[in-house]
Amino acid sequence: MVGGDLASQMVSYGMAFTTLISTAVLALHVDDPAFAIIDCRTKLDDVGWGERAHAAAHIPGALYADLNRDLSGPKSGTNGRHPLPDPLALAQTFSRLGITSGVQVVAYDQDNAMFASRLWWMLRWLGHDTVAVLDGGFAKWTAEGRPTASGRERRAAREFHASARADMSVGVTAVASHVGAADWRLVDARAPERFRGEIEPLDRTPGHIPGATNHFFQGNVCDDATFRSPEELRARWKESLGDVAPDRVVCYCGSGVTACHNLLALEHAGMKGAKLYAGSWSEWSSDPSRPVERGESPLPGLRSL
Repeated sequence: MVGGDLASQMVSYGMAFTTLISTAVLALHVDDPAFAIIDCRTKLDDVGWGERAHAAAHIPGALYADLNRDLSGPKSGTNGRHPLPDPLALAQTFSRLGITSGVQVVAYDQDNAMFASRLWWMLRWLGHDTVAVLDGGFAKWTAEGRPTASGRERRAAREFHASARADMSVGVTAVASHVGAADWRLVDARAPERFRGEIEPLDRTPGHIPGATNHFFQGNVCDDATFRSPEELRARWKESLGDVAPDRVVCYCGSGVTACHNLLALEHAGMKGAKLYAGSWSEWSSDPSRPVERGESPLPGLRSL
């Protein structure tokens, strides 16, 4: 971990944070106009909670991004619960949040980055790499007694130039073509009991995409909700991927949110190139003609993490 003074100098000289940033480093930059802090706190069972929590207390200078309103596109009933927005519409959202080239974005949520990682991925998808997730989130920030603000923040809009990277995501047709392919790995980020099809609280059909392996996103973080070290992450991901190259990995979950947590963990581990299936299980399972598998991962030597 970079010490505070050194980190400040590195930012001043143009060093970007592209995976994680510590509370200590962010504390040096809450008033820095070159930083855009975005609050992504969300509860899936209470759609208004995040905005209320933000109004009550947030990191000074932070603006709020809503998962459903800002970080998802229109739902058709068959394209998943949190489909990707149109890139031009998303670029307008980023402009409103004061993001432009050269700005260091810091995304945070309650604690373990399950929602902040969605914003992290989406900015990279549109060509903005200088984005990092606050390690430990708002819980760590407040536990350390750092300052908070209330109410609504103001930040001038800036022009965001989108350059979508098509190779970062795949659609349902491509996913179907990878089912059963030994040189590809479909990785499901959901809890093991949902992966196995024992429960399904959100989608119409329990189970997983045939041939997928389970890498529960919570395994990427320690008990205090901070990320494991790159070395630990590489070891754990090796168990899930075997000899499959990271750029032939497709991450999915229930609706394309916690899959981004796995993508962030892979990037932090130096395992680059994995792709997102944004429609995820909520899209896949919406069509009864698509095959479904239940039980443990069928791949020998792999385990649910």
